[in-house]
Amino acid sequence: MSLFALFYMLFAYLLGSISSAILICRLTGLPDPRQNGSHNPGATNVLRIGNRKSALAVLIFDMLKGMIPVWAGYYLGLTQFELGMVALGACLGHIFPIFFQFKGGKGVATAFGAIAPISWTIAGSMFGTWIFVFLVSGYSSLSAVISALLVPFYVWWFKPEFTFPVALVCCLLIYRHHDNVQRLWRGQEDKVWAKFKKK
Repeated sequence: MSLFALFYMLFAYLLGSISSAILICRLTGLPDPRQNGSHNPGATNVLRIGNRKSALAVLIFDMLKGMIPVWAGYYLGLTQFELGMVALGACLGHIFPIFFQFKGGKGVATAFGAIAPISWTIAGSMFGTWIFVFLVSGYSSLSAVISALLVPFYVWWFKPEFTFPVALVCCLLIYRHHDNVQRLWRGQEDKVWAKFKKK
């Protein structure tokens, strides 16, 4: 990697470190997502403890954190490998944010945003997998884990030159969901729609 690409990856990490879930909850008067619900600062938990508009705002912001640096990287002349590492940097920032004691979200939305400029076909396959599993199971975490397991194969098929960095991103996503996997195994994981059924 070039020196410029390393600094640009650092920029992507810093951008990814901006936690939209925490900031939007503060601005809208919602509880701290790190202390309520699933204790995860992400769109799904904001939906649980707040409302759909706030969750949608978090989702869009988190996707843009990954999308903007990778998209801009194309115009800055970064190599394919460097673009993949920039995507990894944005996801690392979201998962381990320097501005919030390195305790961040699960990284799914940011990963989706980072993959989209690389290939809309891969992003569409990832989104389709997530939606299908979610509609069948009702579990956001299960959807994320299965999508993360399959995305490296989608990348290998459509854009093999990005397989290594994207596989690293997916390993991070699976690692961040290890608690969810344990709860799923024990039958203790909450479905996203549970909140609305209680109303």
